[in-house]
Amino acid sequence: MDVLRWPLVGAFLRWRHARRTVQLFLLLIAAVVVLHGLFGPQTPTGNLAPVLTWVHYRGLLILVLLAAGNLFCAGCPFVLVRDAGRRFRPPSFRWPRRLRTKWIAVALFVAVLFGYELFDLWALPRATAYLVIAYFVAALLVDLLFSGATFCKYLCPIGQFNFVASTMSPLELRVREESTCRSCRTADCIKGRWEGRPRQGALEPRAVRLIQRGCELNLFLPLKVGNMDCTFCLDCVHACPHDNIALGTRLPGSELADPRRRSGVGWLARRWDIAGLAVLFAFGALLNAFAMVAPVYRLEGWLGRLLGVASEVPILAILFVLSLAVAPLILVGGAAALTRTIAGGRGGSVGRIAVTYAYALVPFGFGMWTAHYGFHLLTGLFTVIPIAQNVAVDLLGRPALGEPLWRLTGMRPGSVYPIQVGFILLGAMGSLALAYRISERDYPDGPALPTAPWAVVTVTLTTVAIWILSQPMEMRGAGFMG
Repeated sequence: MDVLRWPLVGAFLRWRHARRTVQLFLLLIAAVVVLHGLFGPQTPTGNLAPVLTWVHYRGLLILVLLAAGNLFCAGCPFVLVRDAGRRFRPPSFRWPRRLRTKWIAVALFVAVLFGYELFDLWALPRATAYLVIAYFVAALLVDLLFSGATFCKYLCPIGQFNFVASTMSPLELRVREESTCRSCRTADCIKGRWEGRPRQGALEPRAVRLIQRGCELNLFLPLKVGNMDCTFCLDCVHACPHDNIALGTRLPGSELADPRRRSGVGWLARRWDIAGLAVLFAFGALLNAFAMVAPVYRLEGWLGRLLGVASEVPILAILFVLSLAVAPLILVGGAAALTRTIAGGRGGSVGRIAVTYAYALVPFGFGMWTAHYGFHLLTGLFTVIPIAQNVAVDLLGRPALGEPLWRLTGMRPGSVYPIQVGFILLGAMGSLALAYRISERDYPDGPALPTAPWAVVTVTLTTVAIWILSQPMEMRGAGFMG
């Protein structure tokens, strides 16, 4: 099935200005977040900045990734501002080769998670607005200096989250007929479509101009596998002169067990940085949810008394190190060592096996993020309505949208819990199936035993996840140990 062939949705996606339209809409929402965050009431339940950012955006992001793919990156307003800036200052540098990995983005991902917990960003409208502004400024500065989609591919924490999560999406961009690509001599899908005319009396043989850019993330469609690093921008679709690119359906997660070398990414089994991002995606989901439940306060208080400190910074740093470094090292490293022992030393070093199987954790991580963000979205789905009504009262002096209906919230937490558990179990089953597929690929003579250690890891993480979801939710912001 090719979504680009659908009558209405496909026609809109194939429209040349579709992405710009979505970007303008999201830019408008970003402007509302910034303006109300800076100048509106500084309460988390009365300001659009935290509600739209931490409730609706995150929840809709994960649901769209689950249903369709990386559409939020496709409509990213940061890229719209960047493109406008490049009209006045085209980039003149290329991103250094030694930095063309995900490690900086991994560090920024951890920094965003740490800052969110430390400063209780969900409760700070003005800080949320400043964070949005910082994203715009960072994307603009980086991409005015460096060509291509440097910020998206190597730096953006949101983009890296979307790249990993989109491996679980049911859609991907791929070529329709490989024979058409083999006969193509222009490779417009990656180089872009150019138009030129002879220039007489000039040193250059032709004066050319770009009429449609190709893939800025260096994904050559005939060699592209899956959604990793794909922003769904559809530039390749508009650039292809043969109409040979489809937005087709596929089995979610299948690309994570695909051994082929892929354009712009290489072999996943050799990418320690992407494997580290996958591990962070899974364990970060647990940590982000755990930081919102009541037991974390008791743990922080116990650590504070043990170390004799009153500041939350060192306590939170210890929790992050334990959750994102020590626990993955023990579980993933231990499972890799057991798999190597069971397989009689086959499959390479312990590190190589750990990288290979790290991608099996992505379905579980996706289930955990969906359960967590889905909880906030479903329980606070209608909170934006009374806030918007109140904004109209403040701006116009009268209830133009009606009197604020502050009683509107969303589903009750108890009714959301079964949905959360369902997503966790689906993610766990996906991880088990993916680990078995990887074992079938690497140990075809007997895949069951090499999979066993990873089944133990998955069951352990699932048990922890269900325990976290069963705890009472407590919003941070009352002050550490207060």
